[in-house]
Amino acid sequence: MHSAAHTAGTALSRATWLQLRREHQSRVGLWADDRVQRANLAIPDAVYDFLFTYYSFRPAYLKRWTPGADVPLADAHPDELDWGEDFVEGCDGWVIPANTFPKHRRDYLSWAINYLERTAARPASYHCFGLHEWAMVYKADTARHAHVALRLSKAAIAKVVEESELRCTHYDAFRFFTPEAVPLNRHALARQTTTEFDQRGCIHVTMDLYRFAHKIAPWCPSELIADSFLTACEARAIDMRGSPYDLSHVNMKPICIETDEGRAEYVAEQRELSEKSIPLRTRLLTVYRHLLDHA
Repeated sequence: MHSAAHTAGTALSRATWLQLRREHQSRVGLWADDRVQRANLAIPDAVYDFLFTYYSFRPAYLKRWTPGADVPLADAHPDELDWGEDFVEGCDGWVIPANTFPKHRRDYLSWAINYLERTAARPASYHCFGLHEWAMVYKADTARHAHVALRLSKAAIAKVVEESELRCTHYDAFRFFTPEAVPLNRHALARQTTTEFDQRGCIHVTMDLYRFAHKIAPWCPSELIADSFLTACEARAIDMRGSPYDLSHVNMKPICIETDEGRAEYVAEQRELSEKSIPLRTRLLTVYRHLLDHA
């Protein structure tokens, strides 16, 4: 994970920003290009397509590089810049000013800061065992990923769900539960109560840090967008490995959460991912607060 933070007002030399742009494109370019190639051939990927369909950041935008707000690029020409339409010429080079962030989105910045702060402060919970994916196919006629086989029978999946306590705290997972699974969840979740329930132990909450990064592009540094995206890739892999789907065709070993050993493995992966989310969330808060202060 990169941790570079460009200091607002300090210009990056031409050699530096060109190198940073090359590094960014090498980190995310293969992911973006693979998505485009598969989409053109109508080849689905049950694991990673989610990162391009659920999140509304185009592969071409993911490959673009930006230094973030208020960081001038020395000796640059607007035609060279990936977000050229958002740069303005300043004394020290071309820059994306924080005060050009749309005024009508200030309320979003305030909401996001409150959400990120409260999510960070809330104790992490590690007792869901990834059962949200199981709840999404519970007693369903067809699975959400119809082109991927299930590794257990419908009866076995139902048994796991019914013998477990569903403890999902993330609305955007809960809303895809089958109607039969909804009343089995400990919490009756709603969009309006997202900030009251989300906590950093949740794999989807970590995944969603990518949304918070790309939602303020190009005012968010591309290093942070890439770090959030690649962490979301890790989260998605754990998410699907813990699911009832058979992913042997993509060489993914299942985390068999229907067993005690599998649940322990899932919690270990969940804890490690949660720790990775802490500095990402802190960096996002720094960017969001800077924008709110100057927008």
